[in-house]
Order: sequence, then structure tokens, then C-alpha cells
Amino acid sequence: MSNVVVLDNGGGLIKAGIGGEREPTAVVPNCVGRPLSSKKWLIGDQLHSPSSDLTSASLRRPLDRGYLINPDLQRDIWSHIFTSLLPLKNPSLSSLLLVEPLLNLPSIQRSIDELVFEDFNFNSLFVADSPSLVHLYEASRSPYGLVSKTQTSLVVDCGFSFTHAAPVFQNFTLNYGVKRLDLGGKALTNYLKELVSYRSVNVMDETFIMDDVKEKLCFVSLDVERDLQIARRSGRDNLFRCTYVLPDGVTHTKGYIKDPDEAQRYLNLEDGAQSPQLKTKEGMDRLEVLGKSNDRMRIDLTKNEFGLTNERFIVPEMIFRPADLGMNQAGLAECIVRAVNACHPYLHPVLYESIILTGGSTLFPRFAERLERELRPLVPDEYQVKITTQEDPILGVWRGGSLLASSPDFEAMCVTKAEYEELGSARCRRRFFH
Repeated sequence: MSNVVVLDNGGGLIKAGIGGEREPTAVVPNCVGRPLSSKKWLIGDQLHSPSSDLTSASLRRPLDRGYLINPDLQRDIWSHIFTSLLPLKNPSLSSLLLVEPLLNLPSIQRSIDELVFEDFNFNSLFVADSPSLVHLYEASRSPYGLVSKTQTSLVVDCGFSFTHAAPVFQNFTLNYGVKRLDLGGKALTNYLKELVSYRSVNVMDETFIMDDVKEKLCFVSLDVERDLQIARRSGRDNLFRCTYVLPDGVTHTKGYIKDPDEAQRYLNLEDGAQSPQLKTKEGMDRLEVLGKSNDRMRIDLTKNEFGLTNERFIVPEMIFRPADLGMNQAGLAECIVRAVNACHPYLHPVLYESIILTGGSTLFPRFAERLERELRPLVPDEYQVKITTQEDPILGVWRGGSLLASSPDFEAMCVTKAEYEELGSARCRRRFFH
């Protein structure tokens, strides 16, 4: 049997490796970037190099809103991955398992098929979607669990470009039940950029830095009203205040959190708990006055740094309450309910009991707990709600693909290069319909 290359071609990160292995060989940004000080475009793993100063770097991405818009750029990124990172000496002796966005357009599918068969000369191709692979992987992890027994799950994929709630039945994604939320990691990073630029320092061009800030400092609030009240306070009573230091290009080329212990204080705030100093209005007002005068003495405007308070939980809040930010979108909980309601009523109880979270945007602390709280009032009382978080939400789709690629039936499921040349893209694609 030939080698199978498994490629999860995400909008933010590409995960690539050989089928049958547990870990991908390469996890790199699906973009090219050019630092201010350079004329050379960095690609893939070069963007993760410790020596790369990506301050105000220009970025080009082959995907927009999850869909391929620049096949030439995608070809260059794939070529770098196949030759430098895998390495893949002869694609004509290999098969490709490619993860594609749900409900992809036929014109984009044709471009991808041309890349696979004409530019890279792969021997055969299988196209999969992320929900079915996540379902497959979770069923294999718990062979006696509900997902495996019923062969049914609801996969919630919060990725870089958008979020999907997709019902899976008998290992197939039910396309008629898929609901999409046009919000993902990219939109959250852009919103964080706007908030920090408005309040502190202009970071509109700092995509990589603000991604780092979001991943390290943002979290999901379990009680937004309470946390907003605390975030208004100054001084020691504000458990959310922390400082991020921007790279200066001399002593450090990467940004970092000034005081990691300070950044973790919010974890001490259990739901319903109240900081002792917040109990009286007089105490709160006195702390605010003291805090403001202390803050003025403490902030050094010559330093290349900025503070964060309520931005830390307001940004992930977009996923749960987009309408509060003026977006004409349903929140994630309502999106899930609509996906379930699109399916046969017999499936409703098992779908609610087997919700699987995947995608990098589900890594925010307390994400699953908040989602369950939002979902419970919308679900009939006789149904249980159970949410499973993947052990590594970023790699879950790739691991499902690796599992499928190592199955004995895989080669028979693929479209070969000879079939593509004889029948064309559209006819071959019917193989993957269900």
C-alpha cells in the first residue's frame, strides 16, 4: 500500500503528516508573511522560528472565510510542506487525504483537484470533512461510549474562519443539518486588535502578536455582568488586569506576559464568589480613587506595553452573544439547537448527549462550561446535555484523518489520477457525496 499524506488544510493552521501516525509531522500557519525589515516572504515553519521578528509583518493567506481564493499561493505553501517538512520524495506513489470545508463550492473543488492531480501528481485523492473525522476519532477513543454505540454525534467545530454545528450519523455528516456561525479565531483576533488599538496602543497590523495575546490571556466568562463590574474597578481589586509587553526587536523579538501570576488571578474567582472589598459601595468607590492614583504612578508611558482588563472575556463573548456586538448572527447555543432541530426527532436526545467540541477557539478556559449553561435552558428538560472536549482540539481532525487513512478500505474509497483524467473533477467528486 502507498503512503497516505493526511492534510488538514485549515484557514489558520495546516496540519500535515503520514496516515497511521498519532501526531502530524508539521503544524504550520497557512499563510506567508514578510517582516518589515525583509524583502523575503517567510513560509510555513519559518514563521514560527524564534529568530523571526514578525512585528507589523505583511500577511497573505490562500483562504478567506475558510474557502480557497488563491490556488497559486496554496500550491507554494503545500510545496514547501511536502518537500521540506514531510519530506515527500514522490507524490505519484502516494495518496492524499484532504480535509475540506463543509459545503465547498464546485469551482473551488475543481481548483483543488487540479492542484492535487496536475501540479503535485498524487496517485489518488480522498476528500473528507472535519465533523466526520472528529466523530471517527472520538468513537475510536471510547469504543464503549455513546458516540461509538449510537454512531451519532454533534460536532461543534470552532475554527479560524467560522464555526459549524454539524450532526454526524453512521459516520456521515448530515449536510442538511449543518448550521454555520460566521465567527472564528480570526474575527476574535481582529476584535481584540480594535479594542486594544482604541484604548492603548495601535496594534492593527500586529496579527501574530495579538493571536498570542488572545491565546494566552483571553477566557470565557461564566457571569458577564459580575465580571464587567469587577473590571471597572482599579487597583488590586481588579482580578482581570494584566500587562502584555510588546517585542522591541532588540532584547526580545516575541511579546510576553509581564506577570504570569497576575494573569492567572481570575481563576481564583469562582462563579458567584465576590471579592471581599466589593461588598460595600463605599469600599468600591474608595478603591477606585486609590487605584487610579496608584495606576498613574505605576504606568510608564515610555514602555512598549499595554494593559488588558475586560477585553480578556469580552472577546470570546462574541461566540456566545454576537448580537450584543451588532452582528446579525445567532449565538453558539442557538446554532446548536437549530442544527439538532433540523434532524429527525428520534436523533435529538442522542445528539444533545454527544456534543463534541473541536477547533482552536474551544481552548479558551471555561468554554465548555459556559456553553452548557447557555444550552441547558434551550433544551427540553427530558434530554441530557453532555459536552465532550477533545484532548487536543487543534489536532482532533487530523488524528481522525490519520485513523481513516490507515484503514484497509481506504484505497478503495479514493479517486485515482486515471479516473480524474478520464471522468473529470465533477464526476469524481460524486464518490464523496452521501
